[in-house]
Amino acid sequence: MPKRTKIKNPEVAAVFRGYPRAVTAKLLSLRQLIFDVAAKTNGVGPLEEALRWGQPSYLTTQSQSGSPIQIDRIRASNSKYAMYFHCRTTLVDTFKEMYRGHFEFEGNRSIIFHKDDEIPVKELSNCISIALTYHLHKKPVKRASTR
Repeated sequence: MPKRTKIKNPEVAAVFRGYPRAVTAKLLSLRQLIFDVAAKTNGVGPLEEALRWGQPSYLTTQSQSGSPIQIDRIRASNSKYAMYFHCRTTLVDTFKEMYRGHFEFEGNRSIIFHKDDEIPVKELSNCISIALTYHLHKKPVKRASTR
């Protein structure tokens, strides 16, 4: 069994302790997958784990290579949870094009999971990698000359 990355941030640890039992292990698995993918993806570097909007968030603070990823339970349900992406990116639209039928999506913000879902790890790992390298692949904006 792969080694779990220790939660160093006490606020994040407290959030994980507060989750309903049905989704805690699932969210911890998503968390570990994010760290595993980051470690294997060129250009990402170490992740910062913090709370953003009350959700465990994974940021490429050092490399600035990617867009943040958050994970959290769905508040209205004790059996659903999600991986969230920045809504002002094209990430979820890209994932919909690539993996429609593999995931349940909500708007341009998240991939939704149910506690009994079998997670397509290969496909989700690719989504995570794309998010963590989002800024490396964005096309630069051409600015008009100001002369």
